[in-house]
Amino acid sequence: MNLFIADLHLSRAQPLLLDLFERFLHEIAPRAERLWILGDLFEYWAGDDDIDDPCNARVCRALAGAAGRGLNIVFLPGNRDFLCGPGFARAAGLELLQEPQILRCGNTRWLIQHGDRLCTDDVEYQRFRAMVREDAWQAQFLARPLAERRTIIGEVRNRSDAEKKHKPAAIMDVNAEAVASAMRAAGATHMLHGHTHRAARHLFTLDGRPAERWVLSDWTDHACWIELDAAGARAAMAGPAGPARADPRYR
Repeated sequence: MNLFIADLHLSRAQPLLLDLFERFLHEIAPRAERLWILGDLFEYWAGDDDIDDPCNARVCRALAGAAGRGLNIVFLPGNRDFLCGPGFARAAGLELLQEPQILRCGNTRWLIQHGDRLCTDDVEYQRFRAMVREDAWQAQFLARPLAERRTIIGEVRNRSDAEKKHKPAAIMDVNAEAVASAMRAAGATHMLHGHTHRAARHLFTLDGRPAERWVLSDWTDHACWIELDAAGARAAMAGPAGPARADPRYR
Protein backbone atom coordinates (compact mmCIF):
# COMPACT_ATOMS: atom_id res chain seq x y z
CA MET A 1 0.00 0.00 0.00
CA ASN A 2 1.09 3.57 -0.76
CA LEU A 3 0.30 6.40 1.67
CA PHE A 4 0.11 10.03 0.55
CA ILE A 5 0.26 13.23 2.60
CA ALA A 6 0.80 16.88 1.65
CA ASP A 7 0.48 20.45 2.89
CA LEU A 8 1.26 19.96 6.55
CA HIS A 9 3.09 23.33 6.72
CA LEU A 10 4.98 22.25 9.83
CA SER A 11 6.51 24.98 11.95
CA ARG A 12 7.26 25.87 15.56
CA ALA A 13 4.06 27.92 15.57
CA GLN A 14 1.98 24.74 15.19
CA PRO A 15 3.06 22.32 17.97
CA LEU A 16 -0.15 20.29 17.59
CA LEU A 17 0.73 19.47 14.01
CA LEU A 18 4.22 18.37 15.02
CA ASP A 19 2.69 16.01 17.57
CA LEU A 20 0.19 14.72 14.99
CA PHE A 21 2.98 14.12 12.49
CA GLU A 22 5.01 12.09 14.96
CA ARG A 23 1.92 10.06 15.88
CA PHE A 24 1.20 9.47 12.19
CA LEU A 25 4.72 8.16 11.61
CA HIS A 26 4.51 5.81 14.59
CA GLU A 27 0.95 4.52 14.27
CA ILE A 28 -0.31 4.97 10.70
CA ALA A 29 2.61 5.05 8.29
CA PRO A 30 4.14 1.66 9.26
CA ARG A 31 1.20 -0.06 7.54
CA ALA A 32 2.41 1.21 4.16
CA GLU A 33 5.07 -0.04 1.81
CA ARG A 34 5.86 3.53 0.85
CA LEU A 35 5.04 6.99 2.21
CA TRP A 36 4.76 9.74 -0.37
CA ILE A 37 5.11 13.34 0.87
CA LEU A 38 3.82 15.59 -1.90
CA GLY A 39 5.35 18.87 -0.84
CA ASP A 40 4.75 21.69 1.63
CA LEU A 41 5.75 19.47 4.51
CA PHE A 42 7.27 22.63 6.00
CA GLU A 43 5.86 26.12 6.22
CA TYR A 44 9.10 27.10 4.52
CA TRP A 45 12.58 25.68 3.91
CA ALA A 46 15.34 28.24 3.48
CA GLY A 47 18.02 25.75 2.46
CA ASP A 48 19.65 22.63 3.83
CA ASP A 49 21.75 24.72 6.23
CA ASP A 50 18.46 25.53 7.99
CA ILE A 51 18.30 21.96 9.22
CA ASP A 52 19.39 22.94 12.73
CA ASP A 53 16.21 24.93 13.30
CA PRO A 54 14.45 23.10 16.18
CA CYS A 55 11.32 22.38 14.17
CA ASN A 56 13.23 21.24 11.10
CA ALA A 57 15.52 19.05 13.17
CA ARG A 58 12.56 17.47 14.97
CA VAL A 59 10.81 16.66 11.69
CA CYS A 60 13.96 15.16 10.20
CA ARG A 61 14.55 13.02 13.29
CA ALA A 62 10.99 11.74 13.13
CA LEU A 63 11.33 10.87 9.45
CA ALA A 64 14.72 9.25 9.92
CA GLY A 65 13.32 7.20 12.78
CA ALA A 66 10.48 5.95 10.60
CA ALA A 67 12.92 5.14 7.81
CA GLY A 68 15.10 3.29 10.30
CA ARG A 69 12.11 1.14 11.23
CA GLY A 70 11.78 0.09 7.60
CA LEU A 71 9.46 2.69 6.05
CA ASN A 72 10.30 3.70 2.49
CA ILE A 73 9.76 7.48 2.19
CA VAL A 74 9.81 9.65 -0.93
CA PHE A 75 9.45 13.40 -1.14
CA LEU A 76 8.24 15.60 -3.99
CA PRO A 77 8.91 19.31 -3.37
CA GLY A 78 6.10 21.82 -3.01
CA ASN A 79 5.98 25.56 -3.42
CA ARG A 80 7.02 26.13 0.21
CA ASP A 81 9.90 23.62 0.37
CA PHE A 82 11.30 23.40 -3.17
CA LEU A 83 14.73 24.21 -1.73
CA CYS A 84 14.89 20.89 0.13
CA GLY A 85 18.04 19.24 -1.18
CA PRO A 86 20.42 16.32 -0.62
CA GLY A 87 21.26 17.45 2.92
CA PHE A 88 17.62 17.30 3.92
CA ALA A 89 17.19 13.93 2.22
CA ARG A 90 20.15 12.44 4.13
CA ALA A 91 19.01 13.84 7.47
CA ALA A 92 15.44 12.59 6.95
CA GLY A 93 16.37 9.21 5.49
CA LEU A 94 14.22 9.68 2.40
CA GLU A 95 14.49 9.90 -1.38
CA LEU A 96 13.94 13.15 -3.24
CA LEU A 97 11.90 12.82 -6.43
CA GLN A 98 11.06 15.34 -9.11
CA GLU A 99 7.49 15.75 -10.27
CA PRO A 100 5.52 14.46 -11.96
CA GLN A 101 5.69 10.79 -11.00
CA ILE A 102 3.77 7.89 -12.49
CA LEU A 103 2.52 5.12 -10.22
CA ARG A 104 0.79 1.99 -11.47
CA CYS A 105 -1.55 0.32 -8.99
CA GLY A 106 -3.22 -2.78 -10.36
CA ASN A 107 -4.49 -1.81 -13.81
CA THR A 108 -4.64 1.90 -13.03
CA ARG A 109 -2.02 4.49 -13.99
CA TRP A 110 -1.83 7.39 -11.53
CA LEU A 111 -0.21 10.77 -12.12
CA ILE A 112 1.34 12.10 -8.90
CA GLN A 113 2.47 15.67 -8.22
CA HIS A 114 2.30 18.55 -5.75
CA GLY A 115 -0.27 20.43 -7.81
CA ASP A 116 0.85 24.05 -8.07
CA ARG A 117 1.90 23.76 -11.70
CA LEU A 118 -1.74 22.94 -12.55
CA CYS A 119 -2.95 26.36 -11.32
CA THR A 120 -2.29 27.95 -14.68
CA ASP A 121 -4.97 30.64 -14.35
CA ASP A 122 -2.74 32.33 -11.76
CA VAL A 123 -0.33 33.70 -14.35
CA GLU A 124 1.59 35.84 -11.87
CA TYR A 125 2.29 32.84 -9.64
CA GLN A 126 3.39 30.69 -12.58
CA ARG A 127 5.95 33.35 -13.57
CA PHE A 128 7.27 33.38 -10.01
CA ARG A 129 7.34 29.57 -9.90
CA ALA A 130 9.32 29.35 -13.12
CA MET A 131 11.87 31.87 -11.81
CA VAL A 132 12.53 30.23 -8.43
CA ARG A 133 12.82 26.75 -9.94
CA GLU A 134 15.74 27.80 -12.14
CA ASP A 135 19.11 26.42 -11.04
CA ALA A 136 20.83 29.80 -11.43
CA TRP A 137 18.25 31.59 -9.26
CA GLN A 138 18.50 28.94 -6.56
CA ALA A 139 22.29 29.00 -6.53
CA GLN A 140 22.27 32.78 -6.17
CA PHE A 141 19.64 32.71 -3.44
CA LEU A 142 21.34 29.93 -1.44
CA ALA A 143 24.61 31.88 -1.54
CA ARG A 144 23.01 34.55 0.67
CA PRO A 145 23.38 34.28 4.48
CA LEU A 146 20.73 32.11 6.13
CA ALA A 147 19.31 34.99 8.19
CA GLU A 148 18.87 37.06 5.04
CA ARG A 149 17.15 34.19 3.26
CA ARG A 150 14.71 33.76 6.15
CA THR A 151 13.88 37.47 6.03
CA ILE A 152 13.29 37.39 2.27
CA ILE A 153 11.07 34.32 2.56
CA GLY A 154 9.04 35.99 5.30
CA GLU A 155 8.54 39.08 3.16
CA VAL A 156 7.49 37.00 0.15
CA ARG A 157 5.02 35.01 2.26
CA ASN A 158 3.49 38.17 3.72
CA ARG A 159 3.13 39.70 0.27
CA SER A 160 1.64 36.50 -1.10
CA ASP A 161 -0.88 36.29 1.74
CA ALA A 162 -1.94 39.88 1.12
CA GLU A 163 -2.32 39.31 -2.63
CA LYS A 164 -4.42 36.19 -2.14
CA LYS A 165 -7.09 38.27 -0.42
CA HIS A 166 -7.67 40.09 -3.69
CA LYS A 167 -7.44 37.12 -6.05
CA PRO A 168 -10.58 35.30 -7.20
CA ALA A 169 -10.70 31.89 -5.54
CA ALA A 170 -11.09 30.18 -8.91
CA ILE A 171 -7.66 31.18 -10.23
CA MET A 172 -5.97 29.61 -7.21
CA ASP A 173 -7.49 26.23 -8.04
CA VAL A 174 -6.28 23.89 -10.77
CA ASN A 175 -7.22 24.57 -14.37
CA ALA A 176 -9.32 21.80 -15.92
CA GLU A 177 -7.47 21.86 -19.23
CA ALA A 178 -4.10 21.80 -17.46
CA VAL A 179 -5.28 18.70 -15.60
CA ALA A 180 -6.47 17.04 -18.80
CA SER A 181 -3.26 17.90 -20.67
CA ALA A 182 -1.06 16.54 -17.90
CA MET A 183 -3.03 13.31 -17.71
CA ARG A 184 -2.94 12.84 -21.49
CA ALA A 185 0.82 13.41 -21.55
CA ALA A 186 1.29 10.83 -18.80
CA GLY A 187 -1.15 8.34 -20.27
CA ALA A 188 -2.98 8.37 -16.93
CA THR A 189 -6.67 8.16 -16.10
CA HIS A 190 -6.18 9.01 -12.42
CA MET A 191 -4.41 11.89 -10.68
CA LEU A 192 -3.45 12.61 -7.09
CA HIS A 193 -2.12 15.97 -5.89
CA GLY A 194 -2.14 18.48 -3.06
CA HIS A 195 -1.41 22.24 -2.93
CA THR A 196 -4.93 23.67 -3.19
CA HIS A 197 -6.13 22.54 0.27
CA ARG A 198 -9.46 21.59 -1.37
CA ALA A 199 -9.85 17.99 -0.28
CA ALA A 200 -12.12 16.14 -2.69
CA ARG A 201 -12.55 13.31 -5.17
CA HIS A 202 -13.45 14.55 -8.66
CA LEU A 203 -15.03 12.17 -11.19
CA PHE A 204 -15.01 13.24 -14.82
CA THR A 205 -14.57 11.99 -18.38
CA LEU A 206 -11.24 12.27 -20.17
CA ASP A 207 -11.31 11.58 -23.90
CA GLY A 208 -14.35 9.36 -23.48
CA ARG A 209 -12.95 7.38 -20.55
CA PRO A 210 -13.82 7.60 -16.83
CA ALA A 211 -11.20 9.55 -14.91
CA GLU A 212 -10.58 10.61 -11.31
CA ARG A 213 -8.67 13.37 -9.54
CA TRP A 214 -8.03 13.07 -5.82
CA VAL A 215 -6.93 16.19 -3.91
CA LEU A 216 -5.08 15.73 -0.66
CA SER A 217 -6.17 17.67 2.39
CA ASP A 218 -3.98 20.03 4.33
CA TRP A 219 -3.55 19.34 8.05
CA THR A 220 -5.29 21.52 10.62
CA ASP A 221 -6.45 19.70 13.77
CA HIS A 222 -6.34 16.25 12.11
CA ALA A 223 -3.81 14.16 10.26
CA CYS A 224 -5.21 13.46 6.79
CA TRP A 225 -3.97 11.00 4.19
CA ILE A 226 -4.90 8.92 1.16
CA GLU A 227 -4.21 5.20 0.89
CA LEU A 228 -3.70 3.70 -2.55
CA ASP A 229 -3.32 0.10 -3.68
CA ALA A 230 -4.58 -2.18 -6.42
CA ALA A 231 -8.10 -1.95 -4.99
CA GLY A 232 -8.18 1.83 -5.40
CA ALA A 233 -7.89 4.96 -3.26
CA ARG A 234 -9.31 5.63 0.20
CA ALA A 235 -9.10 8.79 2.31
CA ALA A 236 -8.73 8.73 6.09
CA MET A 237 -8.07 11.04 9.00
CA ALA A 238 -7.13 10.89 12.68
CA GLY A 239 -7.08 13.41 15.49
CA PRO A 240 -4.62 13.78 18.37
CA ALA A 241 -6.31 10.79 20.05
CA GLY A 242 -8.63 8.06 18.94
CA PRO A 243 -8.61 5.70 15.97
CA ALA A 244 -8.33 6.54 12.30
CA ARG A 245 -11.57 6.88 10.37
CA ALA A 246 -12.74 7.45 6.82
CA ASP A 247 -12.63 11.06 5.66
CA PRO A 248 -16.23 12.03 4.78
CA ARG A 249 -15.13 14.72 2.30
CA TYR A 250 -14.30 12.06 -0.28
CA ARG A 251 -17.63 10.26 -0.42
